[in-house]
Amino acid sequence: MVILIAGASHTGKTLLAQRLLEKHHIPYLSIDHLKMGLIRSGNTTLTPENDRELTAYLWPIVREMVKTAIENRQDMIVEGCYIPFDWRRDFGERYLSEIRYLCLAFTDAYIDAHFDEILAHASDIETRLDDSDCTRDALKADNRLFIEGCRRCGEEVTLIDADYAQSIARLAAL
Repeated sequence: MVILIAGASHTGKTLLAQRLLEKHHIPYLSIDHLKMGLIRSGNTTLTPENDRELTAYLWPIVREMVKTAIENRQDMIVEGCYIPFDWRRDFGERYLSEIRYLCLAFTDAYIDAHFDEILAHASDIETRLDDSDCTRDALKADNRLFIEGCRRCGEEVTLIDADYAQSIARLAAL
């Protein structure tokens, strides 16, 4: 089984992957680590700010890693914001039956009520060196993008609107 965890920035993709690792002993790949390895090694001229271009650049690599894991009957969790909304088009039924997709997003109301708390937990799993671009408005726009993109492609979204810990715990109990 391969679990894809997508979602907007700061929603807890890495936290959920870590919880699933701890509970089920399934390794996870952070697409952010792959991104930074390629950027820092000079294998791309893209920067961390090139989100759309990074999705187009990283997804073919990640997609083939997912296929390889399934072909080898290996479990894997892949988390990151660089999973395209229409990811299913890249897999036949043989693969789709072995993939579970989770997408996390905050509602505007949750962001308004918990913005300071969201920022306080931004480095719970991975240290964010510069989080100055995370504003209330930017976070709302990013979350709306994921909600609309998933819905447009027929994907479910776990909307976090009230109890964050309960939402993550429920997903981690897979």
